[in-house]
Amino acid sequence: MRINRLRWRLTLLYCAATVASGVVLLLIVVGLSRTLPPFDAPAPEGVRVEPGLPSAAVVRLSGYQSEILILPGIALAIMAVLSLAVGWVIAGRMLRPVRTMTGRLQQISGRNVHERLAVEGPRDELTDLADTVDGLLDRLETALNGHKRFVANAAHELRTPLTVEHALLEEPLIDPNATVEAYRANFERLIAVSRERSRLLEALLTLAGSEHGRDRAEPVDLARLVERAVRDRAAELDRHGLRTKTMIRPARLLGDPALIGRLVANLCDNAMHYNVPYGVVEVSTHRAADQALLVVTNTGPVVPPEEVDRLFEPFQRMRRVADDTHHGLGLSIVRAIAVSHGAALTANARSGGGLTVEVGFPAMS
Repeated sequence: MRINRLRWRLTLLYCAATVASGVVLLLIVVGLSRTLPPFDAPAPEGVRVEPGLPSAAVVRLSGYQSEILILPGIALAIMAVLSLAVGWVIAGRMLRPVRTMTGRLQQISGRNVHERLAVEGPRDELTDLADTVDGLLDRLETALNGHKRFVANAAHELRTPLTVEHALLEEPLIDPNATVEAYRANFERLIAVSRERSRLLEALLTLAGSEHGRDRAEPVDLARLVERAVRDRAAELDRHGLRTKTMIRPARLLGDPALIGRLVANLCDNAMHYNVPYGVVEVSTHRAADQALLVVTNTGPVVPPEEVDRLFEPFQRMRRVADDTHHGLGLSIVRAIAVSHGAALTANARSGGGLTVEVGFPAMS
């Protein structure tokens, strides 16, 4: 229906342009006719008039001059009708690619989002529009596949603690000789599993909130956030025998303090957890040009360079152990927060093992 309305508008536009051109031409003819001398005026000097010109001829010429608008007006009316028909055909041919693209887009859904318009032909506005739509479909397909993987991974991660809880609840029921101590031990394990699931849900909520963008923009002292994160983890660093090296310089930016604090904490936790005994964690902040930079480097197992990008996807880890309470969401949260703040995130595998992660926020002017 909308295409037909547009076709009618284009048709009327063509017709109006034709009629307007005809009216202008008719006015030009009338203006030129008024510059001609009257038929009863004396002949110009040097012009010889034949005697005996019939009076009927003079009357017909005078009638032509007085009724000069009749025949062109009729012709203009005929042209207006013809221009409607011609304009309808031209508008239909112009809008045919649009109708084709609309029909193909209406057939694309979540099940066949991989299909594209793939319009061929010379480069013009319509092919540019089709290429833009195909690019949009590419981004939608990528986002949809990412959400599908995220949901599948989240369901898998949540299923594990649910299975453990079910087994812990069922064990005393099927054991007729279960004692109070057995019940107490199972309850303690249930509490631990519940805490782990709470941490997972909190991480999922943080990731979802980070992907939707920040709620507020305030002046943030990146150096102060790093000092607090390192101080809060001093006991755990000592427990794992890790050494810290800090080079903290002023670096201020505009952003959400809570989200940026989470980013700093996740990078520090990742550097501690994926490390080696008596390893090193290096954290530095400084301002370079128009960026507030945060750099976190850690020793650790060798990371293949081709695996670095994968670590920033949800639920991706270099290794998994039985008592591992990490769910592989830390670096994905870091990336989401960086994107929401317009920050540049780079990560590189160190030749001797470990990672170097650099986040460049737009600095305050």
